Amino acid sequence: MLRLDDVVLKRGEQVVFNGVSLAVHLGHTVGIVGRNGAGKTTLFELIRGRLLPEEGNVSQPRGWRAAWLEQDMAPSVRGALDFAVDGDRRLRKVEAAIAAAEERDDGDAVARLHGELEDAGGYDANARAGEILHGLGFAGEDFEKPHREFSGGWRIRLNLARALMAPADLLLLDEPTNHLDLDAALWLEAWLRRFAGALLVISHDRDFLDAVCGQVAHVNDGEITLYAGNYSAFERQRTEALARQAARHERQRRDIEHMQRFIDRFRYKESKARQAQSRLKALERMERVAPVRAETPYRFAFANPAKASRPLVAMDAAALGYDASPVLEEVTLRVYPGDRVGILGVNGAGKSTLLKALAGTLTPLAGDIERGRHSAVGYFAQHQMERLQGDRSALATVQAANADMREQAVRDYLGRWGFGRAMSERPVATLSGGERARLVLALIAKAEPALLMLDEPTNHLDMDMREALALALQGYEGALLLVSHDRHLLRECVDELWLASGGRVRRFRGSLEDYAVQATRDVSVRAAGGNPRPPARERRRDRAARRQQLRPLATRLARIERDMDGMRAELQTLERTLASGAQDKRDAPPIGELLARQGRLRKRLATAEEDWLAVQESIEAAGGAGDG
Repeated sequence: MLRLDDVVLKRGEQVVFNGVSLAVHLGHTVGIVGRNGAGKTTLFELIRGRLLPEEGNVSQPRGWRAAWLEQDMAPSVRGALDFAVDGDRRLRKVEAAIAAAEERDDGDAVARLHGELEDAGGYDANARAGEILHGLGFAGEDFEKPHREFSGGWRIRLNLARALMAPADLLLLDEPTNHLDLDAALWLEAWLRRFAGALLVISHDRDFLDAVCGQVAHVNDGEITLYAGNYSAFERQRTEALARQAARHERQRRDIEHMQRFIDRFRYKESKARQAQSRLKALERMERVAPVRAETPYRFAFANPAKASRPLVAMDAAALGYDASPVLEEVTLRVYPGDRVGILGVNGAGKSTLLKALAGTLTPLAGDIERGRHSAVGYFAQHQMERLQGDRSALATVQAANADMREQAVRDYLGRWGFGRAMSERPVATLSGGERARLVLALIAKAEPALLMLDEPTNHLDMDMREALALALQGYEGALLLVSHDRHLLRECVDELWLASGGRVRRFRGSLEDYAVQATRDVSVRAAGGNPRPPARERRRDRAARRQQLRPLATRLARIERDMDGMRAELQTLERTLASGAQDKRDAPPIGELLARQGRLRKRLATAEEDWLAVQESIEAAGGAGDG
């Protein structure tokens, strides 16, 4: 098992871990949670051996194979499929050895190494990598595309595919869902549930943690506390623990006040001095129960619009796409104040394309879009973080967008978004991805949008910020359109679902859970190289055609069954006659004849049963089973 024993780690004067211990066995799935900066990624660096503790030990069994998700890898000329297969280092080593043996014409070595290649799964490696790439949202035509030609988010997906390809006893995943859409995140959940090794995963996605993890390790204030159960169980246990701590702190506070009053009153009275001194020493020795601190630094809201048109946006028979190639066609919709819509669909189905068109950053290829007079848009997308001026501070960025605000008002406003004085004065280029995302959201919230559109806003956001965002969106009175792989955020904030699929946008009639079931099935089919379940009318037509094709076999099967029933009945009558002794009567057939007839019937019945099995197998091979 993986063990951390009394580990102490410091960065300068800051204590990151203060005597922490942790044990993870093969087959355990552990979610690593905690606020940004608590030390979650540092824990992974310790396990990988890239950091060494000041005190204590980190160990794992000799021979354990470890794999991990690399966040930053140099751009590669390798095609996507080859790049993913490269994650299996043993396989690539055997392949290199085979090439070297063939080069020196060593037939014995080649034969032996091909056996090792089979043991390493070399003959189905491309198929396994293809399944992973499909599951993570890559199309077949992407497989030969060089790694370096993909955007940053897609490279992270390729890094994830590479990690999943590696045979591993220990798998470390740091925010694996950050750049996935909902369908790919659901596929990853299913894949990880089948993983047989030890899994440690850092994530701020509570639904993902609930689906994947059987334990939760909470990193907080230099300590790691292990909880049994998934994230929901952890939340319940931690809430109860915090309530008990708050009660103990309050009782101790009252006891301390009582003791202090006694000491102050009687420490100089001779008759009570000894008692007062005793209580003073007890007070000095008392181990203090820490107060429960409010953990979230976020207290923000989205400014509501002063006016809003009805409808805000109207789209009629619009074709949306790029370079004269439509992604969505015949899009007709209306967005009204108060609408709260979650937009679903696989990667590439057109979710972001729809938001860009509604935001006015993408001109329709055909059709009409009309916007109301009071329909100011607040639009969050990942690329907006890249447009922030890196040499400006967060303070200067908000001041530039709100010239009428005094500096202290801007500081107060940024403070509600988790930007303290020092952070608000740092250049934006030095901020983390989560901090830049908060800054963009803060700019949007201040602008009083009538239509708020958020495209994957939770990437890089910690759990506290996600909760604060959900609360702020619940209080927002304008229209909300939300694309997110965070199912908790969708459940908390939207009351209607749209589905982008097959070049169209339509209302999804089921629940988010219904979509998750459908998406898990469909993405698994696509990953296996098949096709999603066809529409009901097409299925009925296929079944009718199959029944027509199978009718001759079904007729023959029925005839054989009738013959077998007749032979069984005749055989039963014959056996009753033989058993009753009726063949001794004067007009009865001789016993030898009866026995011969019995033998012939049994042979015919055996032949008929073989024919029945053969016809049944033909029907099943033709797809006749399970038509129900």
